[in-house]
Amino acid sequence: MRFDIPVSPKERTLFELVAMAAGEKKMPTYIVGGFVRDKLLNRNTKDIDFVCIGDGIDLANALADKLEPRPNVNFFKTFGTAQIKWFDFELEFVGARKESYNRDSRKPMVAPGTLEDDQNRRDFTINAMAISLNPSNYGHLVDPFNGMQALEDQVIRTPLEPGQTFSDDPLRMMRAIRFASQLNFKIDPATFQSIKENAARIKIISQERITDEFNKIMLSPKPSLGLDLLYKAGLLKLIFPAMIDLVGVEMVEGKGHKDNFYHTLQVVDNISKNTKDLWLRWAALLHDIGKPATKRFEVGHGWTFHGHDAVGGKMVPKIFSKFKLPMTEKMRFVKKLVELHLRPISLTKENITDSAIRRLLFDAGDDIGSLMMLCEADITSKNKAKVKRHLENFEMVRSRLKEVEEKDRVRNWQPPITGELIMEVFNLPPGRIVGDLKNAIREAILDGEISNNYEEAYQFMLEKARAFNLTPVK
Repeated sequence: MRFDIPVSPKERTLFELVAMAAGEKKMPTYIVGGFVRDKLLNRNTKDIDFVCIGDGIDLANALADKLEPRPNVNFFKTFGTAQIKWFDFELEFVGARKESYNRDSRKPMVAPGTLEDDQNRRDFTINAMAISLNPSNYGHLVDPFNGMQALEDQVIRTPLEPGQTFSDDPLRMMRAIRFASQLNFKIDPATFQSIKENAARIKIISQERITDEFNKIMLSPKPSLGLDLLYKAGLLKLIFPAMIDLVGVEMVEGKGHKDNFYHTLQVVDNISKNTKDLWLRWAALLHDIGKPATKRFEVGHGWTFHGHDAVGGKMVPKIFSKFKLPMTEKMRFVKKLVELHLRPISLTKENITDSAIRRLLFDAGDDIGSLMMLCEADITSKNKAKVKRHLENFEMVRSRLKEVEEKDRVRNWQPPITGELIMEVFNLPPGRIVGDLKNAIREAILDGEISNNYEEAYQFMLEKARAFNLTPVK
């Protein structure tokens, strides 16, 4: 049987079984939404949504009886939905419905409906297409809003009047921008104008939902597309005002600084070419977040941002908390990279000591590779010769880092002399003197005064202890 979308043999078998179950239940059934869109775009997808004119939970159970091995059916009676995981497919079933909204909530009032009702409630025309699994037109594309043309034109638009679509569910504004960023599509001018007019409605959306869409934008191939649209739509100033503080160039005595907002977007794009790590992309997004608070104009020097790395590091936990991002090692990773992102730049100068290299290795630990990737992404000059020179300098730093690490083994270094040993040797209780001795040993190793081994560290400890009038008891 013919399909208007390309399907694999396994998908074809699955759809035939769904059609069989739907026929036995006398429920007209359709494949809808993202699966249809992604198949037409030749994008891999294993999430398949089915809409039936009837009880979605009943249809899911009928299908499960036909699948080998029989999968579990997870259902949510309140919402009338059911989910099945079968091999690598994620299947969802729901009865067709129509929706109406209260202005103060994005939670709709739901009633059973037709396929037309269900397509009317979809967010965008590219997501409102369906494929029939019914005998009369099996495999046929049902496309009342010309979503196929929108795919060809690479444009995001709403099926109904956009003001109503976004007022009903303001999260759709961020979804429009997310799809534009993920697919590299344009947003229809009337649709984008409506996003700008309805931007304030985003306030009724939970932070978790906003953050989920924001992270999907951050994970898109070129995040700047979505981030810039959020800014131009007026959404960014509502969900992330600290980013807006980066916008613009201030001129004093004919001297200006670069626009730190668009510089940041370029850094995020640069790093996204080399990594899909969300948290490394967040580090790129926040690397200059401390600049507005530290911006100064100094006569004879121009604009300075002294200490923006430290200020930015202090801002990271507050931003993670606001966005309800994990306050775990993920946050600490981003904070560390923001705080350290200037350090490798200083190492590109000539005659850098092994001590400076050791200290960076010690402070960065296993995140040194990520830090170097961030620093290279931070080169955004339009001068190709300048970029080439900076990248060559960073290669020199990488070489020095490898050389010193192989020689001194300071990455994730654990001091050869522990606080417990110091207390045992000198019969000391925990306290400042123990900490001072530990720090002195660490500094001596990082400065290259002694080698990173137990024997030299122990002798150094004995010498330092004399300054505190300490004598070994054993």
